[in-house]
Amino acid sequence: MEKQLLKTDVSFIFCDYSNEYHCKKFAELINQYIADPMGGGKPLTLLEQLRLVDGMANHPSGFVMFAVAADEIVGLVTCFINFSTFKAKAYLNIHDIIVRKEFRGRGIGRKLMEKCIDIARERKYCKVTLEVRDDNANAQKLYNSLGFQDTEPVMHFWTKVLN
Repeated sequence: MEKQLLKTDVSFIFCDYSNEYHCKKFAELINQYIADPMGGGKPLTLLEQLRLVDGMANHPSGFVMFAVAADEIVGLVTCFINFSTFKAKAYLNIHDIIVRKEFRGRGIGRKLMEKCIDIARERKYCKVTLEVRDDNANAQKLYNSLGFQDTEPVMHFWTKVLN
C-alpha cells in the first residue's frame, strides 16, 4: 500500500546482516534495481542473493544503508570506502542508489545522497564518487544539483567483464 510521505519523513539505518528482514529487503531492492531499464539485467537467483548478502556482510570496506519511511524500508545505498593516493585520504564511492518505484519522486534519493555526503564529511573523506549512465537524465539532474560533475579533465569509467 502506498503511503503519503513528507520529504522530511525519512530516517536511515545501516543494514544489519544478522537481521533476516534487512537481508531480505537488501536482496529485494537490488533485484528491483537490476530489473529496471537502468539496471538492464535479470534478477539474481536465490543462490546469488545469498552470495550478495554474504559478500557484503564480509566486505572489509562496504556498507549498505537503508532509507526508512512510514516504518518501511523504501530505498538503499550501497557504498565502498576507497583510498585516494593523490590526496592521501579515504573517499566514499556510491555504487548503488535505489528507491522503490512507488516511493520515487518524493526526495528519498536526494536524502540518501545527502546522508552519504554527511557521512563522508564526518569521516573527513576527501571526496564522494559515483558513476551514472549517460542515458539516466533523472539521476544526472539529482547528482548535479548536489554538486557532482564530470571530472576535469573528463574521465571514463571502463569495464572488462570477466567470466
